[in-house]
Amino acid sequence: MADKVVVVTGAGSGIGLAIATAFAGAGARPVLADLDVTGCAHLGAVTVKADLGTSAGVASVVESAMAAYGGIDVLVNNVALAPYRESFESIDDAAWQRTWDVNVMSCVRLCRAVVPVMVARGGGSVVTVGSEGARHPKPYLVDYGVSKAALLSLAKALSIEYGDRNVRVNTVAPGPTRTATMDAFLAALAEEREIDVAAAADHFVREMRRLPLGRMNEPADVAEVVLFLAGERSRQVTGSEYAVNAGSTASM
Repeated sequence: MADKVVVVTGAGSGIGLAIATAFAGAGARPVLADLDVTGCAHLGAVTVKADLGTSAGVASVVESAMAAYGGIDVLVNNVALAPYRESFESIDDAAWQRTWDVNVMSCVRLCRAVVPVMVARGGGSVVTVGSEGARHPKPYLVDYGVSKAALLSLAKALSIEYGDRNVRVNTVAPGPTRTATMDAFLAALAEEREIDVAAAADHFVREMRRLPLGRMNEPADVAEVVLFLAGERSRQVTGSEYAVNAGSTASM
């Protein structure tokens, strides 16, 4: 990835930060976007504070990348909202719209701006971070699951339209991953069952999710697959969905 210009959204924490770190370590030139970029400031990359649920926020990211490097080789659509919902009825139109704008329209707008740039440069790679929730939806994350299912369809359509112009479009679908959100869930589970967090994590992995590998993802596990799909080692891969879920059969 030496000197490749890579835009990563939602890069301030969790999986996005791991992806940004992986690309920086591979010699890329990352452009990192999030509402809060303090978490990735240490990487020495171009950072853009932006609300990616708006057209102005997306435009600021693309403009920053073009101003700094004159082009974009890789786009990683990672930014997402995953709010816990008490019930389907509790989600009003504004909440649905916000989830859709951040999770789906950020990807639509970025692809619309960036893919033509890639075409002009002779090709590129788009990798969208989806979720097992697209195929195994959970009632308390219903709007999130719907948005992730939409991203699968978008990636497939773009892979067909732009394949003959050497732009590859793929999706990575993480399963349970040790992010801050997961840690908060495990802390609540530990309190509920009156056990420590390590025991709660073991219960989640072995009893609740029955993960064949016996462990959750670390963010870096997802980042490595994104890095693979972005580079030349996957030059014959497009329109694909890579599950990174410790073998979870629940998402199949």
